[in-house]
Amino acid sequence: MLDAKLLDILVCPACRAKVVLEGERLVCQNPQCGLRYPIRDDIPIMLIAEAEKPQKDSSK
Repeated sequence: MLDAKLLDILVCPACRAKVVLEGERLVCQNPQCGLRYPIRDDIPIMLIAEAEKPQKDSSK
């Protein structure tokens, strides 16, 4: 479980936008970025190379 104080200071390294916890990922809140960073053993992996790109919405 990530500490709330840590979540308050973490930002996306790609665009510097706020990230929020969604399941086992930290998700960038910038709609143009949207990278999803994994959390392994309660440690956020804030490396752009490790991030997943946002899923395209195929229903549009």
